[in-house]
Amino acid sequence: MTDSAPSSTLTGWTRTPFTGGSLTYDCFEKGSGPGVVLIPEVPGITPEVLGLADHLVDEGFTVVVPSPFGVPGREPSTGYLLSTVARLCVASEFRAFAVDAKRPITAFLRAVAADVAARTPGRGVGVIGMCFTGGFALATAVDDSVLASVLSQPAVPFPLGAARRADPGLSNAELARVEERAATQGFCALGLRFSEDRSVPEVRFDTLKARLGDAFEVIRLDSSPGNAAGFSRGAHSVLTHEVRETPGHPALEARERVVGFLRTQLA
Repeated sequence: MTDSAPSSTLTGWTRTPFTGGSLTYDCFEKGSGPGVVLIPEVPGITPEVLGLADHLVDEGFTVVVPSPFGVPGREPSTGYLLSTVARLCVASEFRAFAVDAKRPITAFLRAVAADVAARTPGRGVGVIGMCFTGGFALATAVDDSVLASVLSQPAVPFPLGAARRADPGLSNAELARVEERAATQGFCALGLRFSEDRSVPEVRFDTLKARLGDAFEVIRLDSSPGNAAGFSRGAHSVLTHEVRETPGHPALEARERVVGFLRTQLA
């Protein structure tokens, strides 16, 4: 049993710049086996994000972590978080408030996914997005190399107003292509959120479920008052900050389901 989330360091990770979609960012790589692209949550590649990344490596995946924002390896703090969010809110490649939006950053991420797929075993790759980047994981699935997307607490566009709350985080044209792939190519997606997380409205998952049907699996963790696991009403980061290495812990079980989902889809 532990009382803190798993964390790790950059030890053993190979750092390489990568260019795609007219954007260039560093990518960190480690492991062997089928490929997984892990897009960090705000404020960047924190020790907790690396804890998840190293867990995926230990589970037999080649993991690539792009670094489109933040300082890799830096501990999170309130000031660091707020300054990163402030930059992302005005950065044209992320379009944090736009609805029905095709975001330039996703062209870069699709290029990363295609590159990883071309040099790792398996039928294709999986992509995990979290918080600010949650919806980006689904937008990458426009590319045939992506066989599985994991949307953990997808918070973009920021849910200000009914249209943004229901927006799936990618353009309608991109979602139509993903929907087609789900119907004809066996693509599947997995979404995770806490029940009381106001930054990730339930209606956003309703939109995706209506379009993708059985190809979209949803995991909801109970964070209502008095919940059995003791999650706070503000619980947000399903796969990082809220995980405890305690058998039966709901966030740990959610992480185990993600691993199983990726293994099945990429085998």
